[in-house]
Amino acid sequence: MADKKLDTVLASVPLFESLSKRHLKKIASLTSTVRYHEGATVIREGEPGDSFYVAVAGKAKIQSGGKTIHRLIPGDHFGEISLLDGGPRSASVVTETPMTLLKLSRASFLRVVKQDANLSRALLASIARMVRRVDRSLDR
Repeated sequence: MADKKLDTVLASVPLFESLSKRHLKKIASLTSTVRYHEGATVIREGEPGDSFYVAVAGKAKIQSGGKTIHRLIPGDHFGEISLLDGGPRSASVVTETPMTLLKLSRASFLRVVKQDANLSRALLASIARMVRRVDRSLDR
């Protein structure tokens, strides 16, 4: 996938919305493209999280406690909480069709965050914006 397209895909992810084009390119350079066949388990609920994913093609279901709670289509993403804290996965993701995903490993992400204070500040701003959105939605 061309770098420009990767930048666009990543810019649509709330966690990365505050990043400059330069920082988006840096994050994009850390991603790899992974493909799964229909019925594959991409991540399993309860297992340690070590990657973040963005759906490029295909469909999947998110399952918690064995029940489908959401469906993923191209442009959707998952794993951002584990990307940040490495904690256990809160749900499983199982492909419903063949699927292509962008994968960002936690180790690579943490390495670049540690090296670039401006990138770290931009990510903190994005996280703060996400918390504010959730806070406002709870006030209603």
